[in-house]
Amino acid sequence: MQMVHHGFTQETFDDLGTALSDVTFVVVDLETTGGSPSGSQITEVGAVKVRGGEVLAEFQTLVRPSSPIPAFITVLTGITNAMVVEAPRIATVLPQFLEFARGSVLVAHNAGFDVSFLKAAAQETGHPWPGFAVLDTVRLARQLVHKDEAPNHKLASLARLFGATTTPDHRALHDARATVDVLHGLVERVGNLGVHTLEELQSYSSRVSPAQRRKRFLAEAMPSAPGVYVFRDATGAPLYVGTATDLRRRTLTYFTASESRRRMAEMVGLAESLTPIVCATALEASVRELRLIAEHQPRYNRRSRHPEKAVWVRLTDEAFPRLSVVRSVKERDSAQYAGPFGSRRSAEAAITALHEVVPLRQCTRRLSARTPAGDSCVLLEIGRCGGPCVGAQTQEDYAEVTRRAGQALTGATSDTVGTLRRRLEELAAQERFEEARTLRDRMMALVRATARSQRLRPLTAAPQLIAARRGEGGGWELVCVRHGRLAGACVSPRGADPMPYVAALRETAEVVEHPGGGTAPGQLAALPEETELVLRWLESPGVRLVDLEGEWTCPVRGAGASRAELEPQATSWTDQGESRPPLTSGRLLDRPVGALPA
Repeated sequence: MQMVHHGFTQETFDDLGTALSDVTFVVVDLETTGGSPSGSQITEVGAVKVRGGEVLAEFQTLVRPSSPIPAFITVLTGITNAMVVEAPRIATVLPQFLEFARGSVLVAHNAGFDVSFLKAAAQETGHPWPGFAVLDTVRLARQLVHKDEAPNHKLASLARLFGATTTPDHRALHDARATVDVLHGLVERVGNLGVHTLEELQSYSSRVSPAQRRKRFLAEAMPSAPGVYVFRDATGAPLYVGTATDLRRRTLTYFTASESRRRMAEMVGLAESLTPIVCATALEASVRELRLIAEHQPRYNRRSRHPEKAVWVRLTDEAFPRLSVVRSVKERDSAQYAGPFGSRRSAEAAITALHEVVPLRQCTRRLSARTPAGDSCVLLEIGRCGGPCVGAQTQEDYAEVTRRAGQALTGATSDTVGTLRRRLEELAAQERFEEARTLRDRMMALVRATARSQRLRPLTAAPQLIAARRGEGGGWELVCVRHGRLAGACVSPRGADPMPYVAALRETAEVVEHPGGGTAPGQLAALPEETELVLRWLESPGVRLVDLEGEWTCPVRGAGASRAELEPQATSWTDQGESRPPLTSGRLLDRPVGALPA
């Protein structure tokens, strides 16, 4: 696949967050009349503004509460009723503090306590809460300070550990100054562990090993662009493949506490390199991811590790055809196929559903058109087979059975589904619910597979399709699809005429030959999952068809309509839904082919 990347500009800023040296912290401490904002009030506010290790300003004031200070609080803090009698009310103090702290990150020791009182005061005085980012030094200390260093994580203990120049004594400004020294000590520790941004500091967890953090440099070299990333081990073998709208932002998360999956931590421990593959569009990234997973089968990719292992249901090409499950479609095969199915189990369920309605033979021996093969089986005795094996059914009579099966496999499922639904209702009326559920599951397996096949077939048959969708930042996302395979993608810049980019895409896209010459739906130039990815993108809102060679249609009363009707009621027995016709190419043509505004 050759991709044309027009109009892409790589960002140069650090998308992960703000360097700690550039963050303004306001370390705040409150003294109050009690332990909860419900029934208690603030009596003192102390705060210190710091950035890059330097003190920028301080804020301190007593606050006059509306009720007397309890005696035990006076003993603890030293703040008496006489001291606050001339102090301003919280309605005056709070807006002053909010202005002092504007644009900063709030820091407090046991921040939940202080922030809860500030929020309650804001609500009481009618001031909107600014939504500060908050950092709790207690939480950080629990991650970084061990029991052999300090007896506990109280402010006094940590102040002694980090050599604070101010001794905390339950006065707001003193405690805030001590907390500043504790903050600087904690930041120095996490800096040695590879934490350098505010976002990393906020999400820091000791669960992330130092060895894992040291590998952060792998992600720091990634571009800030959409695409695919590949983690590789020491031998260069892929460990994990993923996609991202911003490669640098996404891969940096693997080296912080925001990545909580144990298997991913194990994967990062084995990773020695990280490869970026910049893509023009999200669709291109998804397709490249799928292809890489199919090619390398990385052990840490759980979803779609084997997208290439689809199976098909084949109606054999012989005198008395039968159904079988196969792993590939033969070139120029005149047999009929349905699928692809995601598993052999679902394919066998679809076959069983079809056998419920169409009396195809189920024996595996090859029958001659001239001579019977041998003894009959129980299916003949119960009327589920015409008995071609014993000469009870001519080739001409059996041809009508084959025709009905072929119609069902190619998407004309209305008769088959109607018969199955009547049988479902009979079983439900007889309260044979287990049998009804089994039949329902088999019917849905058949309908889903034939609908999938019917949707994919027109796209795989089309030699070329070029479509466009408005990009988030303006311009157009352009894709070229050939025989169901993504052959190229590019982006036209905002304000530019997109048609020259369409022409360039047409000339530079991958050459895709039609695989084989038959009409079997399994003859795909791409993995079925890739063609489905492309199809979902083409069906998404806002997509416009620019160029089409061949036809792209889907019958309104095909298997897609049956699926749309049955899927919402898959857990019930009665018909309650309304049919929704599947998408056709005409629905994409909301303006003339080839006409795209700049």
